[in-house]
Amino acid sequence: MKLYKNLVNSVALTLQEVFTKHRHADKALEKVFKQNPQWGSRDRRFVAEGVYDIVRNHRLYADLAESPNNFWFITAVWLVVNKIEIPDWQEFKHVDVDYILSRHESLKTNLPVFESFPDWLWELGVKELGAELWEKEVLSMNKQAPVFLRANTLKTTRHQLAEALAKDKIETTEVAENTSALQLSKRENVFQNKLFKEGWFEVQDAGSQQIGEFLDPKPNELIVDACAGAGGKSLQLAAIMKNKGKVLSMDVEGWKLDELKKRAKRAGAFNIETRVIEGDKTIDALEGKADKLLLDVPCSGLGVLKRNPDAKWKLNAAGIEETKKTQQEIISTYSKMLKPNGSLVYSTCSILPSENQEQVKTFLSTHADFELITEKTLWPSQGTDGFYMALIKRKS
Repeated sequence: MKLYKNLVNSVALTLQEVFTKHRHADKALEKVFKQNPQWGSRDRRFVAEGVYDIVRNHRLYADLAESPNNFWFITAVWLVVNKIEIPDWQEFKHVDVDYILSRHESLKTNLPVFESFPDWLWELGVKELGAELWEKEVLSMNKQAPVFLRANTLKTTRHQLAEALAKDKIETTEVAENTSALQLSKRENVFQNKLFKEGWFEVQDAGSQQIGEFLDPKPNELIVDACAGAGGKSLQLAAIMKNKGKVLSMDVEGWKLDELKKRAKRAGAFNIETRVIEGDKTIDALEGKADKLLLDVPCSGLGVLKRNPDAKWKLNAAGIEETKKTQQEIISTYSKMLKPNGSLVYSTCSILPSENQEQVKTFLSTHADFELITEKTLWPSQGTDGFYMALIKRKS
């Protein structure tokens, strides 16, 4: 494609927002798109793909540019590596294509640099998973994430949704491991589609959808989604329950629950009730009342780097350790909401055993009235995001 300076400059300026102003990549792109409403889909795609690829591979491109903060030159390096012809612009007069490509080839043996991970995070991954498995997952996480939809069975079926989308020239395939998941054959902005606005589907990773099914909610049960956020899993639980019983969606952030209310109205999910967690009193009031409990706890997010590549530059070892303390506090405190013979799912979007299996073992060692029924890890190399889920029962 023919390059335009305003597009290349927009990539560089958006990168500056991400790395010097610490904005999330999706929010930074949203800002630049609002500032340039005249752009067509091709222009938006060029900027978005450039930003995400450079964020994903920032250490490599910055090393090749020999400057971590010269975002215009880093963008030029990205063009070279991706074999996009460099225009004869004054800004590119110092770009040595042969030198960049030669250095790119030489860095292939330095995996932390070539795969663009901080040294400390690379070492942590190797320590917890072993070099072979870690490297396999890293290769997968450095690819663009596919887009999955969840058919809202309160309004349609997966088959009906696929047929309706096909009429809008949006091709999908069914995901065998899920009951309601479709994968887009190519990336599309589906949020403007009338079917989305009418609540026929949500954008939700197929791995994330497996967590809701893993909990196995039944109509007429009281299900507590205690770390609900904006409610993607609450909406799925409500659909599985066919709007019968109650999904109590809780979070410490009220604004997230406000977003859930809007989504629930669009989805026609009328059995969802929201409640802000205000310390121990909120949890104590529900002691022994929940039939099922979902604890999708805060985590490092290492399993979703395909979708959120800037997260690896915002993480640090101390932050992960604090997060692990929070995880143990949540499962230890919130589990009291479960009835005897009830079951809970502890889940994360991490692939680190220290956030997953080890947390469950610690909990069970101090709570004799709970037992592990089964657990499951979804790896990024399997095609979805990475998740862990453990089904735990409270004894009678």
